[in-house]
Amino acid sequence: MRGATHAKWAACAAAVALAATGCGGGGDSGGGGGEDGIISSSWTDPQNPLEPANTNEVQGGKVLDMIFRGLKKYDPKTGAATDMMAESIESTDSVNFTIKIKSGWTFSNGEQVTAKSYVDAWNYGANLKNNQKNAYFFGYIDGYEAVHPESGDPTAQTMSGLKVVDDLTFTVKLSQKFSTWPDTLGYSAFAPLPQSFFDDRDAWIAKPVGNGPYTLNSYQKGSQAQLRRWDDYPGPDKAQNGGIDLKVYTDNNTAYTDLIAGNLDLVDDVPASQLKNVQADLGDRYINTPAGIIQTLAFPFYDDAWNTPDGAKVRTGLSRAINRDQITDTIFQKTRTPAKDWTSPVLGEDGGFDDTLCGDACEYDPAAAKKLVQEGGGIPGGQVKITYNADTGSHKDWVDAVCNSINNALGNEKACVGNPVGTFADFRNQIGEQKMPGPFRAGWQMDYPLIQNFLQPLYYTNASSNDGKWSNEEFDDLVDQANAESDTAKAVDLFKQAEEVVRDQMAAIPLWYQNGSAGYSERISNVALNPFSVPVYNEIKVN
Repeated sequence: MRGATHAKWAACAAAVALAATGCGGGGDSGGGGGEDGIISSSWTDPQNPLEPANTNEVQGGKVLDMIFRGLKKYDPKTGAATDMMAESIESTDSVNFTIKIKSGWTFSNGEQVTAKSYVDAWNYGANLKNNQKNAYFFGYIDGYEAVHPESGDPTAQTMSGLKVVDDLTFTVKLSQKFSTWPDTLGYSAFAPLPQSFFDDRDAWIAKPVGNGPYTLNSYQKGSQAQLRRWDDYPGPDKAQNGGIDLKVYTDNNTAYTDLIAGNLDLVDDVPASQLKNVQADLGDRYINTPAGIIQTLAFPFYDDAWNTPDGAKVRTGLSRAINRDQITDTIFQKTRTPAKDWTSPVLGEDGGFDDTLCGDACEYDPAAAKKLVQEGGGIPGGQVKITYNADTGSHKDWVDAVCNSINNALGNEKACVGNPVGTFADFRNQIGEQKMPGPFRAGWQMDYPLIQNFLQPLYYTNASSNDGKWSNEEFDDLVDQANAESDTAKAVDLFKQAEEVVRDQMAAIPLWYQNGSAGYSERISNVALNPFSVPVYNEIKVN
């Protein structure tokens, strides 16, 4: 999805940034303990309005995952795709699918959730005129090119591959075989939308209406989003608390200090600078679990200086100049693992994870690094500028460490510098406007636990999250072959071949796999992170 990212001083008065969030703990957010208690959790403003097909980053995704339920849901412990609203998804050829949804589901405004709710939402998300960032996820549905052409205006308003059969049934025809396509349908881009969205989109954006266990009562940018339990939610995973107040922080150190001071219930990203203290501060209220997240450095291939015939040597040289072991040990206190490929260990070997795939290209070797950079024509412009958002995620610490490593390896103290951007939203906007002056932070949190999700959205030509605009015909062809393969093992092998192309061209530098980290107050219990490193909000209990 979603570029992975998250965000008291000794006294509240010292933290100007908290003026909007308010001092005082979760209790002040509304409700005391028990099933009606309100939980306060750290958060960062999302980049875009909270439309399912227009949100491809973590912070907005957290809200969508609470207010929507789709055809599939990913198990909070294993990540496996299980049926949620889907009664059945059947196909005999991996091209034509018949989808039956469960009856009795409504949106929180009382509207029935029907087959049309899905078909209309998907057609809206795919249509070029609606400018949805996740439109690409509908690209395998027949007729997508007519509603979302590469150039010119749409020649159709709806995709020919979607047909409503009756209130609870619709059919989907894909443009090619995609055997694991049903497992992608737990991603929020595939959520249904009520008719009220289409009647008055602006009003819906101001207060989104979904079909999940929570409703969004209010959202004040820069302050907080208030989600409250929906008592009439028809699903099996009802909220075990009264609601969640997502409080906006521009510094996750401030959020962590608020947690320790009793002014916040949950921090879902413990800052790197606090990792040495967290066990003493929180004990068993500190969570550190593997997650489907990889951090990389992406490149602006739209800049000719970074897209030269020998550019792969420069990029591989920079990869070999990074001492991943030292950085993950000292900066992250071993809560990160040096990356050996471009996926995640949570996939397992059968799912495509391969700790030998990157090989020497991910091993620290200053002499080899210097030689490769020189052979590739040197660093474009003479200096690497690593761009990152400065408001969350302790990014300055690791970017500085990466630059120090590169500078030492290349014997040039000015070879690499950090290039901070104030906020995550501004950072993402600059990426979207193709304004990156060099490598930039590119964390990836899986949308669903398939190797395809770590490769296609990021590196396929014009894919939804291919922020650097890398393009390679061989890679694209291998991905197409993998998607068409009905034998899972053969499909995984083809995806790994595609990943080897990414390696050989060093389309992005893999840095490390990220564990999910969180800390919580004594006020709450039953706290866990799912394989996407997102709190399982609906299961948290207030004591």
